[in-house]
Amino acid sequence: MSHLKHQLPEKKPAKKRTVNDQAWLGALLKGLVIAFSWFSLAWNQRLGRGIGWLLIWLPNSQKSIARKNLQVVYPDLRPDEQKVLLHNTLFELGKTITELGPMWCWPNQQILPLIKEIKGQALLDEAITNQKGVIFLGPHIGNWELNAIYLASRYPSTFLYRPPNVSSVESFMKKARSRFGGKLVPTDLRGVRTLIKALKNNEVTGILPDQDPGESGGVYAPFFGRPARSMTFVSKLVQKTDCAVLFMMMERLPNAEGYRLHFLPTDADIGSTDELVATTALNAGIEACIALAPEQYLWSYKRFRHPPAGVVDIYKS
Repeated sequence: MSHLKHQLPEKKPAKKRTVNDQAWLGALLKGLVIAFSWFSLAWNQRLGRGIGWLLIWLPNSQKSIARKNLQVVYPDLRPDEQKVLLHNTLFELGKTITELGPMWCWPNQQILPLIKEIKGQALLDEAITNQKGVIFLGPHIGNWELNAIYLASRYPSTFLYRPPNVSSVESFMKKARSRFGGKLVPTDLRGVRTLIKALKNNEVTGILPDQDPGESGGVYAPFFGRPARSMTFVSKLVQKTDCAVLFMMMERLPNAEGYRLHFLPTDADIGSTDELVATTALNAGIEACIALAPEQYLWSYKRFRHPPAGVVDIYKS
């Protein structure tokens, strides 16, 4: 078990804030989320698109990081195509922000009907009927909050949980994310033990596989042709539990029509004891998810930060 202790994504040190700062900021964030929940999905996404326009026209790090990521991931796109993809990416980022309202506040019977189509149902059925537990890998693409809602509403579920930097919003977030029955456990050794036990008891879990695991939690593996620190946590879990693994993606449909849920297969190498082989298979699966809706991926995340020696840091160049 000890070898799993350092496999979780590295936690950034939270910025120090006073109790009053925490309370004020937490109240603001909670108020915004609740306010977003008052709108229909159509109006909610219009607000998100409005946030996207602000990100396009105002100087901000999200735009800068997304632009650099897109330039290295899609180098063959013409400048005008790069610009269109960047703008669409920021529109989708805005929607991701405003959709926290419905996802954290709406009742089950209002949320689940938004899933209009399921692709890969046979893969899901096979994984569940094997009764070995299932890991669902949901990259930061589309509406990943809805992934957990779907799983918790249908299956006994346990999810790793990391407290937010703004501690005063923690109870609100935990209540929102666990209200459909999913169990939240901390991202520490005790939580990992609980998760392994849950998988061995045929439960399911969801993991965001494209997070930077830090220096001790992963290895460098190719991601769109560039080395990126990639987590070995998934392969360790598979080795410990012999569970099934699928990729999962909640694609946002146009015109506020709802969502299309995709289940994609994983390469058997994802559970390899060779860490480079396993993480290469992991990243290839993430790339396959992104290919379904590139503009809906979280390109504003520094996926290529802290590159290995001899590789240019694109965020500093």
